[in-house]
Amino acid sequence: MASEETSLSDLAKVFLRLGTLAFGGPAAHIAMMEEEIVRRRRWLTREEFLDYLGAANLIPGPNSTELAIHIGYGRGGWPGLVVAGLSFIVPAMIIVMAIAWGYTRYGALPKIACVLYGMTPVVIAIVAQALWNLGRSAVKTRGLLALAMAAVAASAAGANELLVLAGAAAACVSVRVVYDSRRRATKVATVAGACTVTGSAALSATTVSAAAVAGSPFSFATLFFTFAKIGSILFGSGYVLLAFLRTDFVEHLGWLSERQLLDAVAVGQITPGPVFTTATFIGYVLGGPAAAAVATAGIFLPAFFFVAVSGPLVPRLRRSPVAAAAFDGVNVASLALMAVVTWQLGRVALRDPLIITIAILSLIGLVSDRLNSAWLIMAGGLVGWMAAR
Repeated sequence: MASEETSLSDLAKVFLRLGTLAFGGPAAHIAMMEEEIVRRRRWLTREEFLDYLGAANLIPGPNSTELAIHIGYGRGGWPGLVVAGLSFIVPAMIIVMAIAWGYTRYGALPKIACVLYGMTPVVIAIVAQALWNLGRSAVKTRGLLALAMAAVAASAAGANELLVLAGAAAACVSVRVVYDSRRRATKVATVAGACTVTGSAALSATTVSAAAVAGSPFSFATLFFTFAKIGSILFGSGYVLLAFLRTDFVEHLGWLSERQLLDAVAVGQITPGPVFTTATFIGYVLGGPAAAAVATAGIFLPAFFFVAVSGPLVPRLRRSPVAAAAFDGVNVASLALMAVVTWQLGRVALRDPLIITIAILSLIGLVSDRLNSAWLIMAGGLVGWMAAR
C-alpha cells in the first residue's frame, strides 16, 4: 500500500462520489471500487481487496456496502469504517428520497429508461475489466482456475450463491488440510463453529424481536426492527430482497400494495449506490422523511455491526494457512458469480450497434487508464438520453 492510513476526508470524497455515480448493482459497485481503490489510488493491493470482498460475501447484508465499510476500516480504522459506509449510503438515500417525494406527489416513477439504456454497456465494460484485473490476482494456480470454472458452471446452472461460495471454500480447505496438521485444522474448525453458533443465536434473537411486532399497526419501531431483521439475515440478489419485502410488508403487515413494492424495488435497482436503499423508498412512502431515515438505518446498521466484528479478523485469518485457503476459494467463487451476472446482463443488453459501440469504446477507455469510470457512466447516460429524443 502507498501509506498506512488514509485521511477521513479522502475516504469521504471517494465514497461520496461512488455513492452518487455507482450505477449498475453490486457487481458494478465492486468494479468501480477496484478501479478507484486499487488501480488509481493504490490504497490496497489486489490481494487485500479480494480478501475484503471475500469477507463481505461471507456475511449477510449488502455486499458492495460492506466492502466499502471494510475498506474504510482497513484504511482509517473505526472512524474510517463509519465515514466510508455513510459516504457510500447517504448520496443514494438522498436521491431515492427525492424520487419517493415525486412518487408520493404524482403517483408514478420518473421515466429514466433512456438514461439507463446508455449506462448499461458502460457498466458491463467496467465489470469486465475489473474481472480481468482481479482474476489475475485471485487465480494463482491451475487448481483455482478449475475451481473458478466449476463455480461459473454451478452459478449458471442456478445453484444458490451461498452454496457456491461455501463449496469453493470447503474444496480449498480440504486440499490444504491434506498438507496441514490435523491439530490446526481442528482448531480452526472449532473457532469457526463457535462463530457460527454465536451468529445464529444473534440472528435468531433479531428475528424474534421483529416477529414480536409483526401484525401491529404502522409504527417507527416496527419499521426499524423489520428492516433490521432483513439486513441481518439476507444473502443474495435483489430478487431475494424482493421476496423478504413481500413477505413482511405486503403479506404480514399489509402496509404496501404489490404495485408499490415493485416500484420500490425498481427505484433501488435504477438509482446509484446500494440496492438496499429500496428501504428508503418504502419508509418515505409509509411515513415521510423521518420514516425513510428510520428504514434506512434499520436495514444498514447490521452491515456496520457485521463488518465491525469481522473486519479486524481478516488480516489475521489470512496468516492462517487453512483460513487463507478458504479465502482463496471464496475469492475465486465471488469472481465467478460476478462473471455470470455480467454474462447474463450482456446477453440482454448488447443487442444493437449503438450499445455495442458504447461498450467497446468504454472498454478501450478503461484499458488505456485515461478515463475514470464515473465520467464514462455519465457520458453513457447522456448518449442514451440523446438517442431517445
